[in-house]
Amino acid sequence: MGIMGISKAIELAKEAETDLVEVSPNAKPPVCRLMDYGKYLYRQKKQDQKHRAKQKKNEVKGIRISLRTDKHDIEVKVKRARKFLEQGNSIKVALIFRGREVTHYDLAKKKMLSIKDALVDVAKCDQEPKKQGYQMFMILSPLK
Repeated sequence: MGIMGISKAIELAKEAETDLVEVSPNAKPPVCRLMDYGKYLYRQKKQDQKHRAKQKKNEVKGIRISLRTDKHDIEVKVKRARKFLEQGNSIKVALIFRGREVTHYDLAKKKMLSIKDALVDVAKCDQEPKKQGYQMFMILSPLK
């Protein structure tokens, strides 16, 4: 509609029963638009919902092992972890101590690091193995 004064623009908006919305305040002169602002907000909300529905949510998958978990069982768990990582999920590896196993911290750390080394080509370590009570945790996330 061209360059005009604020009062004339407000008058036009009232005549058309719409809102006067400032689109670009930093432009010289500022750019305004006649529109139904409620309808605009409604469309924007619907569009945001549609975008959110299409986004993939990253989950944290869990893998539990024990100090007595054998070599082949760990290989199976590593294969499963690899699938989770390829799907874009993070992994929380938990080693559970039973009874007096809690005194063998060094063996547990070695077992956790072996899992980390097996997945080094598809994952990076977000949190190094850390002992917490009767469990030891490690968090791995996929490489981008």
